[in-house]
Amino acid sequence: TVAGFDSFRFVIKGCLAGAAVYVAYDQGLLGSGTQGAEALKKAQAALPPAVEEWTSYMGWEVRTVQMNSHSLPATPKFDFSPSDSWNKGVQTVMSALSVAPTRACEYTVEGWKYLKDLVK
Repeated sequence: TVAGFDSFRFVIKGCLAGAAVYVAYDQGLLGSGTQGAEALKKAQAALPPAVEEWTSYMGWEVRTVQMNSHSLPATPKFDFSPSDSWNKGVQTVMSALSVAPTRACEYTVEGWKYLKDLVK
């Protein structure tokens, strides 16, 4: 039963990962840089209303003038452009993935040399 539970957990995690990749693709995050920038602008526009809706759903008040023990500060305004950081991160990850097969071969050769030296 433990093996069955572990395989069930694996399937659930795989489904969640697949859904996350699908949503990222559907929103344009895996497309070109312009599609990613557009998706980021959509997210920036949707975040403050979503936070306000969530706080009203939870029964918390958002007040900017008067603060009491049950209120939250106003949502912050972003003054920087995260799209530059996002694109740099995507480029770094893609660069690392593109050299991964070559590095794996290099490390395998080094490992075999090390094992041969141990056997001698």
